[in-house]
Amino acid sequence: MDNLITLVNKIQRACTALGDHGEANALPTLWDSLPSIAVVGGQSSGKSSVLESIVGKDFLPRGSGIVTRRPLVLQLHKISEGGREYAEFPHLPRKRFTDFAAVRKEIQDETDRITGRTKQISSVPIHLSIFSPIVVNLTLIDLPGLTKVAVEGQPDSIVQEIENMVRSFIEKPNCIILAISPANQDLATSDAIKISREVDPTGERTLGVLTKIDLMDKGTDAVDILEGKAYRLKFPWVGVVNRSQADINKNVDMIAARRREREYFANTPEYKHLAHRMGSEHLAKMLSKHLENVIKSKIPGLQSLVSKTISELETELSRLGKPIAADAGGKLYSIMEICRIFDQIYKEHLDGVRPGGDKIYNVFDNQLPAALKRLQFDKQLSMENIRKLITEADGYQPHLIAPEQGYRRLIESTLVTIRGPAEAAVDAVHALLKDLVHKAINETLELRQYPGLRVELANAACESLDRMREESKKATLQLVDMESSYLTVDFFRKLPQDVEKGGNPSHSIFDRYNDSYLRRIGTTVLSYVNMVCTSLRNSIPKSVVYCQVREAKRSLLDHFFTDLGKMDQKLLSSLLNEDPAVMERRAAIAKRLELYRSAQAEIDSVAWSK
Repeated sequence: MDNLITLVNKIQRACTALGDHGEANALPTLWDSLPSIAVVGGQSSGKSSVLESIVGKDFLPRGSGIVTRRPLVLQLHKISEGGREYAEFPHLPRKRFTDFAAVRKEIQDETDRITGRTKQISSVPIHLSIFSPIVVNLTLIDLPGLTKVAVEGQPDSIVQEIENMVRSFIEKPNCIILAISPANQDLATSDAIKISREVDPTGERTLGVLTKIDLMDKGTDAVDILEGKAYRLKFPWVGVVNRSQADINKNVDMIAARRREREYFANTPEYKHLAHRMGSEHLAKMLSKHLENVIKSKIPGLQSLVSKTISELETELSRLGKPIAADAGGKLYSIMEICRIFDQIYKEHLDGVRPGGDKIYNVFDNQLPAALKRLQFDKQLSMENIRKLITEADGYQPHLIAPEQGYRRLIESTLVTIRGPAEAAVDAVHALLKDLVHKAINETLELRQYPGLRVELANAACESLDRMREESKKATLQLVDMESSYLTVDFFRKLPQDVEKGGNPSHSIFDRYNDSYLRRIGTTVLSYVNMVCTSLRNSIPKSVVYCQVREAKRSLLDHFFTDLGKMDQKLLSSLLNEDPAVMERRAAIAKRLELYRSAQAEIDSVAWSK
């Protein structure tokens, strides 16, 4: 089962390299779902010494006050016997550290890069991998030591800030808590036990470690604690004897320190019966085995998470689109394909597959009739205007039977007012067609990654619509002008004649200019104009649809395609210049997807081999 921790370490390292290690992200992170061990303890509780004993190397910064000011994610990788020990930091790729004093300095320098040379803290973790034949496969997270007071140069809030940071790690259900408590202090005051009890009241995730057993007052011992009588946890307590400060100053190596630790427990009467499960070496092996068991229990959940995340990543990668083709032909094909998708979406809006086309019908069914109905002919058909046009039309010789030229002038001057609603209908449909262009562009997902093409396509489509509007306006206004240029003679032939058969020569011809006669002329003209309005209400939509809607469906991008054929590779490339943020996002998603697919394959292989 050792391959389980190796697998988790491998996935965690890949997550770290991709920045997918618990930092803010729209997607759930694999890192958060992988079991890990967080080391918790108060300042000067012996945390650093325990970690160095597990690793077998001096590599952690030391000093008074808060030394650990950023979380340290420590991954241990067991290599074959005889292999050379080395360390790696993901923030320094391709650099191997074989001098562990340099590792200590780099941890300190990297901490200062984020926090400055102050006593401030940061939740941004440092990642460190150590490869050695004397370690067990393990992942540990060293957290800043809990404190009760702020030291000089620190804000009073730092006590709470450290506690909040520690909680953010150990509250996660996949986190195993390694609670470090010094034996020479009352366990009731242990910071590690207090905070672990709050987040893990049943002790299911807590492993207790008792340090500084050799420094207890003479006549006292830690047997009750180690046997679980003083404070019971689900898992047995482990006692360790760390190197003293004098040993550290003398550079006593870890091999000698471990040997001295074994001898202490084996030769101390109070602890002799517990010696088999005491010491740093036992702690490392116990942690490794416990981590294996936890990982094993989490495999079904990991499989489910990985499968779900792969699906989400594939969906997002599809939304971001494919990378750009390198050659001119490929670029042209990509542009044409995107344009075809846009054109199809645009047609679907017009045909009712997508919403929007119904608003064009509303122009014909409501707006145009309402505009025609609102036309006021009072000015053209006022008594004064009728008298003026009738008289002017007679010239020097008054009309004999009916004022035909007067009728014509009245009708022409009245029909010209219909041009306004006709133009308004053309412009209203034009505005709707342009609005549908922008809707179709927003719904063409492939255009999102190419802002240059998006702008050019929108401009080209709108220019085509402008040309179609001019043609439509010309054709539609011609319909109105046609009605003015040739009157429907049958309408007038059906009207009663002005003079009865035989006439009445006793009446002067100018008596016909009385108000009653002129009103009858106005009524006749109004009836004719209303008949023309009814006819145009049906013919104007036909003209608009033929010249604008039909053409928009048929040849919206024809001019753009012609221009594309004349472009060189440089211009084509400019259309496919992606937003750098989209390119970076696609590359990041592709790498993360590769990680998750690899993780899925390896987790599945481990699951099947159980």
